[in-house]
Amino acid sequence: MSIIRPFRAIRPKKELASSIAALPYDVYSSAEAREIVRDNPLSFLKIDRAETLLPEGTDMYSPQVYETARDTLDGMIRDGSFIRDSADCYYIYALTMGGRTQTGLAACASIDDYTNGVILQHEKTLEAKEQDRIRHIDTCSAQTGPIFLTHRPDAGLHQITERIKTRDSLYDFTSPDGVRHQVWKIDDPGDIGKIARIYAGISHLYIADGHHRAASAVKVGLSRRAADPDYSGAEEYNFFLCVLFPSDELKIYGYDRVVKDKNGYTFSTFLDKIKDGFEITRIGAGPYRPEAKGVFGIYSDGVWYRAQARPALLSEDPVGGLDVSVLQDHILAPVLGISDPKADPRIRFVGEIKGAEALERTADSSGGIAFSMYPTSMEELLRIADSGRLMPPKSTWFEPKLRSGLFIHRF
Repeated sequence: MSIIRPFRAIRPKKELASSIAALPYDVYSSAEAREIVRDNPLSFLKIDRAETLLPEGTDMYSPQVYETARDTLDGMIRDGSFIRDSADCYYIYALTMGGRTQTGLAACASIDDYTNGVILQHEKTLEAKEQDRIRHIDTCSAQTGPIFLTHRPDAGLHQITERIKTRDSLYDFTSPDGVRHQVWKIDDPGDIGKIARIYAGISHLYIADGHHRAASAVKVGLSRRAADPDYSGAEEYNFFLCVLFPSDELKIYGYDRVVKDKNGYTFSTFLDKIKDGFEITRIGAGPYRPEAKGVFGIYSDGVWYRAQARPALLSEDPVGGLDVSVLQDHILAPVLGISDPKADPRIRFVGEIKGAEALERTADSSGGIAFSMYPTSMEELLRIADSGRLMPPKSTWFEPKLRSGLFIHRF
């Protein structure tokens, strides 16, 4: 049983929505975030990354940064840039990219569903990254970036959302990256009740993206609960902001890798080291993107190769059978010396969406080796989460990204 609750969103005034909405805080470096806020002073990054409003060199984890985020949010509420709905609502959030639309429900999920295993994870979180968002959420008393959740499709939910989408929208704009964003409000008590009942019948929800934000929101909620001797469980801090999408509408892109050197080998020697496990075919100038599971693109020194894993390397294990695991276990660790991809500074991760040129450029800049990856599938993600296992880091890249600033949950 999943508890998915409507809420009174703090959201942008209609004419400001396109200027306020911003990509998630963690896709930018501090310098990139500063440049965006400098060019667009309304960007929500000035709240999600409040060091952008402070002098360069300011410690991005200092108390002043989180206090600035809170004060900026409060100021935008006071001046009317943000409004707050007067009743609890659900919101439909549709994103269209490249002719494909995914339609989700903006709502609040229960921190208890996270702790008791109704909401399942597929990645580990890092304490340092959690601490940043814990301080941000706690100081602002708000969740400012929605957690991207998914679930297996439900026909009844689809019927409701498609009907609501025939109405006039709250927001309809196209962001600079070409993604169309549409939002509708669901305030009819009958529809709200039907949606809550449908989710009550869904046994599991899955975190697609936002593991650190989810863990941080839950920890803040549990801390508030511990400090409140009269808590009933209905308080807003017991719930966190999310957008829920049916899994059949989502697309996962490849999450490519670049190792900045060859670990002391020449490229030809490197290929010779892996040929027993992989069938190697020279492609040439490329670029080359794998066309099937178990196939990898390898690039260095201006040349692309196709590498197909031999049957002996493939596994039926949900985690061991992932392409990211095959690459890690049979090339990155034993040949290139990348034993801990989460911590090794020699490896970089590049989303497929950034294009082959970005992959080649990153490899060429250091004389390293790039690997293009076939995407992890949604079924692989769900199967691993259902089994209680975790994926290797950087196994999935979802596009389009949810925008922060369109919905804020305050408690």
